[in-house]
Amino acid sequence: MLVGGAQGNQTDANTRYFRSDFGRAPKGSGPLPTRLNDPSVLRWRVNLDSGQSTPILSNGRIFLTTYNNQSKELATVALDQKTGELLWRRPVTAGSIETFHQKTGNAAVATPACDGSRLYVFFGSYGLICYDLDGNKLWDHRMGPFRDEYGAGSSPINVDGNIILNQDHDTDSFLAAIDCSTGKLVWKTPRPDAVRSYATPALWSHEGRKELLVAGALELSGYDPASGKLLWSIPGLARIVIPVPIPDGDMIYMASWAPGGDSGKRLALDLWPTALGKWDKNKDGKLSLPEIDDREVVDRFFRMDLDQNGTLDQKEWDRHANVFRLAQNAILAVKPSGRGELPGSQVVWKYQRGIPYVATPLLDAGIIWMVKDGGIVTKLETASGALLQEERLAGLGGYYASPVTGDGKVYFASEAGVVTVVANQKDWQILSSHDFHEKIYSAPVIDESRIFIRTDQALHAFDGSK
Repeated sequence: MLVGGAQGNQTDANTRYFRSDFGRAPKGSGPLPTRLNDPSVLRWRVNLDSGQSTPILSNGRIFLTTYNNQSKELATVALDQKTGELLWRRPVTAGSIETFHQKTGNAAVATPACDGSRLYVFFGSYGLICYDLDGNKLWDHRMGPFRDEYGAGSSPINVDGNIILNQDHDTDSFLAAIDCSTGKLVWKTPRPDAVRSYATPALWSHEGRKELLVAGALELSGYDPASGKLLWSIPGLARIVIPVPIPDGDMIYMASWAPGGDSGKRLALDLWPTALGKWDKNKDGKLSLPEIDDREVVDRFFRMDLDQNGTLDQKEWDRHANVFRLAQNAILAVKPSGRGELPGSQVVWKYQRGIPYVATPLLDAGIIWMVKDGGIVTKLETASGALLQEERLAGLGGYYASPVTGDGKVYFASEAGVVTVVANQKDWQILSSHDFHEKIYSAPVIDESRIFIRTDQALHAFDGSK
């Protein structure tokens, strides 16, 4: 099974959640298939409703979530890991489906979590639901939809008998712990300065204690998982953050990128008096949408209008302008020490090219692999941040799926559906590529000699063993 993590950051063998394995299969996994276009390696294909959650594996079963755009039905699905047979399917009815990006979004985005006996599923339109592994509903904790035109993307993780959920949106952002047994709220920590981001928290074992790593707009933070207390924070992140933090011993690697944050291509908002001078036609000291003729502002009006009264005041304008001003696109190597707001000196190195928007980087054997839109792969040395290689994959276009590795191979999946297999070595070598002709948003999953690829239409199981 895909278990464990970086040295000193292992999870329990029964614990499964998004990136709990850091994208690495255990040593000894395989043989994994190299050529997915070889008909002999496809064990089964099961048609599914759409969804972008990454499948998780437990007790011989595969769990994932789906969304039917016609019926507006959200569902949790369990399949037999060996055969792909449907074991159970549990739909839920939400009062309303959250708003999401119609081209690249979905209402079933969050990856489930599992502790070996219970399954935890989160829908931004409904809330958190707990099932036993046979599909019997044990409890639910209703929440959402949230104030966010792109929906809720962060996935739940399970830590010490609690489900941890981070939700950063336009308003009312929070980090919360919910009891796995009862579904009752254990603690809830407001994040008033956090604006929309979609990163799943990570668990860090540091100096004999556990910390929650929460990446949000502009900063990376550490929290006490028992109490929800903020322990430390360090600035230097993008204005929208999607990748998961990667702990490795006493270091944390954090990649974040968003449009308008690159050097030489930065977006900035005018000072409030300047904006009023240009657009406040009725001289009421506020800005309405019809008054503004700047596309960069018009496109962001919804998220800037915090009270949704149809106008922007100076407080709303300055909040968004400050996010643009402080945003940085980079991957940081951070060695946090201390409490409170940490100094920039605790950033060991920073690299600003090839940074992914969505896909979480892969760290393995002292190398960080990053893939960004366009199929650009950047390899960095973890110790120094030195560039090792910058190459291009066979699949172009967007990259939402996080790469995974096992059996000496790294698997990359493009949004358009091209999976490229690269040798996990210092020298660049593409081993194969295969076009599924179906969109891919969820990360591949490895189990022993099998790799599971979820497209927007089906789940495929490939096996490299004879």
